[in-house]
Amino acid sequence: MEIYLIRHGIAEERQPEIKDEERSLTKEGRQKTEKVAQRIKKLGLEFNIIVTSPLVRARQTAEILVAAELSNAWEESTHLAPNGNIDSWLNYWLTPKNYPQNTQIALVGHEPDLSSWAEILLLGEVKHSLVLKKAGMIGIKLPEIGSPLGNSQMFWLTPPKYLL
Repeated sequence: MEIYLIRHGIAEERQPEIKDEERSLTKEGRQKTEKVAQRIKKLGLEFNIIVTSPLVRARQTAEILVAAELSNAWEESTHLAPNGNIDSWLNYWLTPKNYPQNTQIALVGHEPDLSSWAEILLLGEVKHSLVLKKAGMIGIKLPEIGSPLGNSQMFWLTPPKYLL
């Protein structure tokens, strides 16, 4: 199974009058994310499903990916909200009954969670050495279901500037 960890695009700055979960993509964030999505499409990449954090900026990013025809299926998951738990997500999603081994899943979420998840999948622990830029993407091939964490293989690490 391949998962693609995708950070949401550039969002509104934190402000006391806007709840964090309601912050939207900025005009620049939307435009850059659309360009990144179009470039990913030109590279021939498609996802069986896009799973997104329920926060507005992540949902908007997922909608842009769907509009670029990178997938025709998407849904929200609270596991991808800030401070989500990778073990809960793995137990819920990555079972043979949910998805076959050849599935490609895009996960749209937030930092530092996505980088931490990548390190857990790749190294078995968080080392704080990866940083995923806004609208950036990490591709990870997971080992057979039931294998211990830390046995995955990274095959894609792209900051958005290389996709614009």
